[in-house]
Amino acid sequence: MTPPPPPIHVVTGALGYTGKAITERLLQRGVRVRTLTNSPKRPNPFGEALEIRPFSFDDPAAIEESLRGAAVLYNTYWVRFNHRLFTFEQAVRNTKALFEAAKRAGVGRIVHVSILHADRAPHLAYYRGKAELERSLRSLGVPHAILRPGVLFGRGDILVNNIAWVLRRLPIFGVFGDGSYKLQPMHVDDMADLAVAHAELRGDTEADAVGPEIFTYRELVRTIGGIIGVRRPIVSVSPSVGLAVSRLLNPLVGDVIITREEIVGLMENLLISHHPATGTTKLTEWANGNRESLGRRYASEVGRRVKRDVEYERV
Repeated sequence: MTPPPPPIHVVTGALGYTGKAITERLLQRGVRVRTLTNSPKRPNPFGEALEIRPFSFDDPAAIEESLRGAAVLYNTYWVRFNHRLFTFEQAVRNTKALFEAAKRAGVGRIVHVSILHADRAPHLAYYRGKAELERSLRSLGVPHAILRPGVLFGRGDILVNNIAWVLRRLPIFGVFGDGSYKLQPMHVDDMADLAVAHAELRGDTEADAVGPEIFTYRELVRTIGGIIGVRRPIVSVSPSVGLAVSRLLNPLVGDVIITREEIVGLMENLLISHHPATGTTKLTEWANGNRESLGRRYASEVGRRVKRDVEYERV
């Protein structure tokens, strides 16, 4: 008797950041993986093992067909800030359409990537949108998991890499206020392991996706500087001054370095959990192992969304 084919798992953004790490884990387990992506022409390191289909938010029937037969949908789709090419409003609308299509297609479980403390910051559009999507998923009637990372690091990350990039290039590093607000970074591979683990659970589950080390922002900058061998004066600046400086630098790097909302989220301690760590990889150990390459290349959020035919980590 011919054995049944392995189940299909659908991962949004398998050629991107978190989605790529999840896809690697699934393929190692012998799972068939299909991706929905806005970048179908991006280099595909998985070859024929990954089935690629475009996101078609203007064609709900096409999305439904792409999800049909899937045991699990892993949703990593989101945007970091409002831009002329993408907005939070669009991301919320598109994600709700994806959830509804998954329900119609009979997807068995949805693993959704949210954000730490999504319900604590309705004054911030990023968090407000994430909270709205959590409510939408809970009311959908499909078994699901909601995972809430704060800061992810690892190959291709933005925050940790770009802190190192600034340290390598500027004579001083400015932190907003006193820099005492905290972060609890998680390695992207640990995030992938957590997502796959929650795909195998029953019922509705939720978890904070956080690593074993906690830093104040000032400590994080100092730690990264020490690891890459670049020690700079760390000075306190007001949030408004820091934002103004970043906006002056934006055209030079072709990106949005940081937004007002991200600064507020940092300073309101929204990037630290009150629950035990769910990841095991220490940022300090990973950074030590990657000290020579960390921060050598600026990682551009806008570039990754515009240059969709270039390998994600190289933009």
